[in-house]
This record gives sequence, C-alpha cells and structure tokens, in this order.
Amino acid sequence: MNVTTLELAETEEIDTRSITPTDDEVTFRDDEIIVSKTDLKGHITYVNRVFMDIAGYTEAELLGKPHSIIRHPDMPRTVFRYLWDTIAAGDEIFAYVKNMTRSGAYYWVFAHVTPTFGPDGKIVGYHSNRRTPDRDALEKIMPIYDALLEAERSVPNRKEGLENGVKLLEETLNKAGKTYDEFIFSLDADSPERTEKC
Repeated sequence: MNVTTLELAETEEIDTRSITPTDDEVTFRDDEIIVSKTDLKGHITYVNRVFMDIAGYTEAELLGKPHSIIRHPDMPRTVFRYLWDTIAAGDEIFAYVKNMTRSGAYYWVFAHVTPTFGPDGKIVGYHSNRRTPDRDALEKIMPIYDALLEAERSVPNRKEGLENGVKLLEETLNKAGKTYDEFIFSLDADSPERTEKC
C-alpha cells in the first residue's frame, strides 16, 4: 500500500472536523452520476455539478482539498485501506460508501474508483464515478461496516485498530468464499446491470 498516501489522508487538517453528523439523508436520482478526480495524494482536481450540489460545497471550496472532506465518521477506515491498496496497484475498485455533506447530512453511493494513467503508463491520479446504491445491498453492508468500526475502535492504537478491521474483513471474505469484488457484487441484486453501467 502507498503508506504515505494513507498517512496523509489520516493526518491532514480537514475543514469538516467541526461538522456534526445528522440523521438527515440526501439522495440523488438514478440518472445522476457524482464525478471527481484527484491527484496522487488524494487532493481534488475536478468535481462535477452533481458532486457540488449533493455535498453542499462550491468548486472553489473543494479544489485542492483532500477527498476525505466528505468522509463520514460511520465509514470504516478498513474500506479506504482496501480502496487505496487497489487503486495504487493500478486496479479498479467498487465500494459502497457513506459520505457526509457540509450540513452534516449523509448520502450513500456505489463508487467505482479507477487510476488515471499518463502517456508513460504511470498513475497520475484517480477518477471516481458514484451512482445511486442498491438499497437492499445497503441493508447487507451496514452491519458489516458496523462490525468493522467496532473492530477498529476496540483498541486505542489507531494503527492496530485498522489492522483489526482488515483482519475482520478478510475473515468475512474467506467465510463467504469470495474475493472483495465478488462479495461487493453479490450484495447487489442488480449486479450484472450495475457492472454494465460502470
């Protein structure tokens, strides 16, 4: 894993630390796609109008900021560890992600994150499309995320907590007899269509 990138995402000063999460949910239409691009360090280089409208930020407030500006505290760091490991290795990843708006409301997305390659074949940044999630899949993923969070918070040491979460996720995948991608798509009743769309 690109440890320096993970450490940056964990330690960077985030503007949203004073935002209090609420129980208000924001949704978006099935025909809308949230799009963003980042540099190698996870700083935002592009956002589309849907991103701004849903998250409640202006383009000026988002450009140059770490993408974790929309991170919701209910999201396990384990999922982001898997995400960074995968895209830093040059592969794509799909994930259900709970994000937080500027007002503290939350919104769920089905994210497809890919590396962006330069002419020399090296990764120059990352690109993410987020679509509306399958609601049945969310009902299945939420208890798993709760368990990952509990594992991460079971010890005061954040690094050790993250390793606990990773171990639990790997145990969950092994028990299901699936790879991460197979497991994610097995949660979605419309996964073949979802794959086609993405």
